[in-house]
Amino acid sequence: MAGKVVLDFEKPLFELEEKLNEMRVYLKTASLDSSREGAEVLSREIETLEVKVDSLRKTIYRNLTRWQKVQLARHPERPYTLDYIYMMMKDFVELSGDRHFGDDKAIIGGFARIEDSGAGFSQSVMVIGHQKGRDTKSNLYRNFGMSQPEGYRKALRLMKLAEKFRKPVITLIDTPGAFPGLEAEERGQAEAIARNLYEMASLKVPIICVIIGEGASGGAIGLGVGDRILMAENAWYSVISPESCSSILWRSWNYKEQAAEALKLTADDLLGQKIIDRIVPEPLGGAHRNPELMATTLKSILIEELRGLLGKEPGKLVDERVGKFSSMGVWNEE
Repeated sequence: MAGKVVLDFEKPLFELEEKLNEMRVYLKTASLDSSREGAEVLSREIETLEVKVDSLRKTIYRNLTRWQKVQLARHPERPYTLDYIYMMMKDFVELSGDRHFGDDKAIIGGFARIEDSGAGFSQSVMVIGHQKGRDTKSNLYRNFGMSQPEGYRKALRLMKLAEKFRKPVITLIDTPGAFPGLEAEERGQAEAIARNLYEMASLKVPIICVIIGEGASGGAIGLGVGDRILMAENAWYSVISPESCSSILWRSWNYKEQAAEALKLTADDLLGQKIIDRIVPEPLGGAHRNPELMATTLKSILIEELRGLLGKEPGKLVDERVGKFSSMGVWNEE
């Protein structure tokens, strides 16, 4: 448990889990020289505490506020794009550079194969996603998952390559936003994102977008135009972060919880608004609690969605995609 990141609302559960682990260890180490009766009493106490821990875990994670889900989406132990690629796919070949300026390490992409041998399914795909780091050094290398213009131009180059070879595109979105630095603006940050929106709308191969963690502002939408938009249960997706919203409306970051509630940025909110098409369930406690299970769940959903898209004609794909996004935010007044 050393070094484990515990969020504020998880502390009561963490303390009970620590106590439970200590009791289990004590039972194993002390059972040889303790009485049988004492061991049985301790075993019953452990069983009682296990029920209590399980009940508390369900109570906490099934009643999360929007701000608590934002915190889970940012958990440093949560699986990132490369984690999912290596757990879900085979033969990943990373492709680099935008052929204009350089290679942005905050966005990675390349060809890979996703397959289910039991179901007889095997498909080459172009997978592209934001990549964060695990520590200070890797976060600086990945620019904290905040892409510069060359990252979006690299992504577009790879999508056009996928279109050329008639391979579907899968994007994995996890970013606190596009990089806001002066140098990014000088190299055309807004144009790069806008160009991606335009080109993705008319790309003649299937596109599946998955918000796996944070989906903030244009940094997220630059990879977010697709035939199917999936979202992890504890991810968030919004035009602005709760902290920035709080800073604008209240001139302080102290109202970030109220801002999160007002933004309605969770998967349940966005499914109801028809912004996303499907929620990817997470293990109880978040994707970081069981990354392998999360990857298995996402892989099965991706294969299911790919099966439904691969048979469609390119023209129909584009028409339905454009219609899908054109209908967002439209309502009738009687």
